[in-house]
Amino acid sequence: METARWNLESKDARQDHRIIFDFVEPGSKVLDLGCGYGDLMYILTREKNVRAQGVEVDDAAVYECVKKGLSVFHSDIETGLTEYPDRSFDYVILNQSMQEVRKADFVIEESLRVASKVIVGFPNFAYIQSRVMLFFRGRSPITPSLPYRWYDTPNVRFLSISDFQDFCREKRLRVLEARFLDDRGEVRRLPNLMALNAIFMVARRRETPAASGTGDSGGTL
Repeated sequence: METARWNLESKDARQDHRIIFDFVEPGSKVLDLGCGYGDLMYILTREKNVRAQGVEVDDAAVYECVKKGLSVFHSDIETGLTEYPDRSFDYVILNQSMQEVRKADFVIEESLRVASKVIVGFPNFAYIQSRVMLFFRGRSPITPSLPYRWYDTPNVRFLSISDFQDFCREKRLRVLEARFLDDRGEVRRLPNLMALNAIFMVARRRETPAASGTGDSGGTL
């Protein structure tokens, strides 16, 4: 790798990128929706020989992706998905972007049309610090995973881990993997209360054999 910035073993590497890196099989085809500056795509293409395509609406982020030699489609997530045929990819990644789309149900449905597996990462609004700030201070929570004030946030929805688990059951989606994070590492118990972020890998139930995923670990609070 060129610098420590791209090294998954460096202290500065993002925890969510490490986990998604582990989820993705070498040589697969990946569509990264809301790919930002392309750091995750760069790691996957360099280290796992992944054929990656990004979708990003921000001009500056698209420019940075191109500088890294990445393929990026300049569009928003909701309209960009419709351009791809069925089963164009092995994975669709929605990492820290689903909470910014207005039609989340549509985006996940379309993602499962163009890929057999969808990786979804999002901040957990039910994190204990968020609950404390809302209950005791009566203010919109600000946490490491939700760092914006109410008037400048790009987020249009605020979901919890339990919300997403309920969504998967309602839509008959199979949770293949589920990992939960705080600012120190992985959370093993009571993730809906103790985790800042969650990362799920899901697939359609009828297409997926029994898996060793941990969709409901730790219960709900």
